[in-house]
Amino acid sequence: MIGKRVLVVDDEENLRRVTQLKLQQAGYEAMTASDGRQALEVLARNPHDLIITDLKMPGMSGMDLLRRVREDYPEIIVVVVTAFGTIESAVEAMKLGAHDYIIKPVTADALRLVVSRALEHHRLQEEVKTLRTAIDRKYGFENIVGRSKSLLFTLDNAARAAQSDSTVLIRGETGTGKELLAKAVHFNSSRRERPLIVINCGAIPKELLESELFGHTKGSFTGAVVNKKGKIEMADQGSLFLDEVGEMPLDLQVKILRLIQEREIEKIGAPNPTKVDVRIIAATHRDLQAMVEDGTFREDLYYRLAVIPLTLPPLRERPDDIPELVAIFFRKFKERLNRPNLKLPPSLLPHFATHRWPGNVRELENVVERLVVLAPGDEITVEDLPDFLHRERPTLEAIHLELPPEGISMEAVERELVVRALQKFNWNQTKAAEYLDISRKVLIYRMEKFALKRDGEL
Repeated sequence: MIGKRVLVVDDEENLRRVTQLKLQQAGYEAMTASDGRQALEVLARNPHDLIITDLKMPGMSGMDLLRRVREDYPEIIVVVVTAFGTIESAVEAMKLGAHDYIIKPVTADALRLVVSRALEHHRLQEEVKTLRTAIDRKYGFENIVGRSKSLLFTLDNAARAAQSDSTVLIRGETGTGKELLAKAVHFNSSRRERPLIVINCGAIPKELLESELFGHTKGSFTGAVVNKKGKIEMADQGSLFLDEVGEMPLDLQVKILRLIQEREIEKIGAPNPTKVDVRIIAATHRDLQAMVEDGTFREDLYYRLAVIPLTLPPLRERPDDIPELVAIFFRKFKERLNRPNLKLPPSLLPHFATHRWPGNVRELENVVERLVVLAPGDEITVEDLPDFLHRERPTLEAIHLELPPEGISMEAVERELVVRALQKFNWNQTKAAEYLDISRKVLIYRMEKFALKRDGEL
């Protein structure tokens, strides 16, 4: 904090000079003023970081100066020093925005301590503001790129949802940006100053998930050597993001339902429940309504989660957004990987538009990163593109599909396509998924949906 500018305001000249000298000896730039009006004149000519002002002065008092500084120079810290301190004046000064209130006489050590603490507090406040601005830029709704009607409709509803405390359910295929949307909802809500705790329900073994979510007490089970806070308790006053909530076991679904309804949790081994205040944001790539019908997801929990449903459309349904996404990712990876001279000709963009992107935005981002890393020259060429961006898919006419006049079942057609693709590749799921231009996870989901198994499999 050495080198910061401090203005000393006091009608006693000797005290002004002594205080100025003490501050200069401590390494600060110090100026003086005899009253509030002179102080404002100094401030108009020279920016300052901190003001030390007496209260009782002829003309403009220290309290009046404090009011003017808060109005005209809100970034300046004000410390009030007086020989006539009362509780009432201290309370008034603090209400008006004074950082501290101290009684004369003030020793050199006490003065240095007060000034250094005030400046450090201000520095930390500015740092928080800077971080908050960075978070706002990173997690604003405008950072979810796209102009398609379906996406803009979702973002509009998400912005409205952020202003409430209602539970949100984000639906969308893998890679569509569900976590990014969840963060945008949290960081644009009234809970933004509190934590957003993320837990992927599908990435943690079922036997550990309860402890991760709810916590446990020491000795509650083998290996519980200390008390442990769960993710839910860590999110108190903030938001809990349950990613892939469709993977949650039924027994834990009951406990999440209780959390939403009662605002309390039961730690493993704890005799009494713990009250918590969390906002639930859940996400899934699965069809929860279908899971409710087949008994793998609780109906009451589904309706509790889907108070505000938000659906992120897959990238194949918003092809007009692909060129903009490619451009954004290309700029990002050029900078990150230090390839400022690399170019991506506009003539290559149609290759990106023809692919169905089963991995959605995440897959597109990975492909662009790969191109930036591996491109041998200063311009990406057709030869640098991955094989699947070269390949042209057959048109619908090339499949020779005849539509019967009496109508046709869409599900039956989808089932037949999946069966034939699996048979074509001897039930190799990876090759069948690639042939159908979908991810292996999506193929497995459709196999489960249609109860498809190879002959002889249970």
